Amino acid sequence: MSSDTKRIYNFSSGPAVLPVPVLQRAREEMLSFRGSGMSIMEISHRSSLFDEVLMAAEGGVRRLMNLPDNYNVLFLQGGAAFQFSMIPLNFLGANGTADYVVTGIWGEKAVKEAGRCGRVNIIYDGKDDGYKRAPRPGEINVSANSGYVHYTSNETIDGVEFNYDIDGGGVPMICDASSNILSKPIDIGRYSMIYAGAQKNLGPSGVTVVIINDELLEHVPKNQHSLLDYRNIASSRSMANTPNTWGIYLVGLVCEWLEQQGGVEAIAKVNDEKARRLYDAIDNSDGFYSGRAEPGSRSRMNITFHLPSVELDEAFCSESERRGMSGLRGHRSVGGIRASIYNAFPLEGVDALVDLMRDFAAENR
Repeated sequence: MSSDTKRIYNFSSGPAVLPVPVLQRAREEMLSFRGSGMSIMEISHRSSLFDEVLMAAEGGVRRLMNLPDNYNVLFLQGGAAFQFSMIPLNFLGANGTADYVVTGIWGEKAVKEAGRCGRVNIIYDGKDDGYKRAPRPGEINVSANSGYVHYTSNETIDGVEFNYDIDGGGVPMICDASSNILSKPIDIGRYSMIYAGAQKNLGPSGVTVVIINDELLEHVPKNQHSLLDYRNIASSRSMANTPNTWGIYLVGLVCEWLEQQGGVEAIAKVNDEKARRLYDAIDNSDGFYSGRAEPGSRSRMNITFHLPSVELDEAFCSESERRGMSGLRGHRSVGGIRASIYNAFPLEGVDALVDLMRDFAAENR
């Protein structure tokens, strides 16, 4: 590999690392997709060729998540944050109430947007504790009259992840799984809707995957604006307007790659091992590194920690860049270090970071 194409270890929280075989495949097919003489970004979304791409992406998601036939796979634009508004516009209403579980900044943002549409009942808020943990199952009490329950399964900024699937007790459960979708098995039957921005575990930025069951679709109000209407988007197979053809194509390639790795169950074991190695490095540092999230709520996707001072945080990041690692600075709201190790992040990159942590601690105690 030439110096201008050499890969580094990309710890960015998103847009994040993509599998190298996927990038290579996309490069090979860039100028003439399947011999068409056109790029995937140039062919008509109404063509039979793109229909094959769309079916491949949808089929990949379906197989990897073991989706029953009553679940629809949609590809939308606007990012996961657009769903913060689209969900209440479809399922809350001015006279409705929805329950929200807030374990970080993204949950906060979802609440703010939902409050523009109706009443929001926050049934758990971790802000007073500094967003360091997810609630235990007994701490969540779903309101009987709630239209739906919304939560974020993994908060990227603070590194807090649920280690279980919330039970809505019959109330529709909606999950923002942007940063841990396809990273571990889930019980899809507990959810009426799961959505995720693609740019962490699914593909590139600019496309959002929405998985929604038929029962929830029936609650979409009549005369909803067509491009905000999940039912309309489902009936038009994600083509109520021109979709992100490039993004959907890459989602299909990522799903194919993930199936080649053995599927979600296999990648979950790899993800567990990557996270274990990093958390062991934190816990065995005699306090030089301190984890942000409580042990029972630690994310396997976004490992967050601090050094003894802000100056050492910065020096650590500078040294990481010198060693060919990028994206380790924590979010500006919390500082510190954040290592995002999504599905496509290689185990050897985790080992390289562990080596840096060991060396840096020895030199700076």
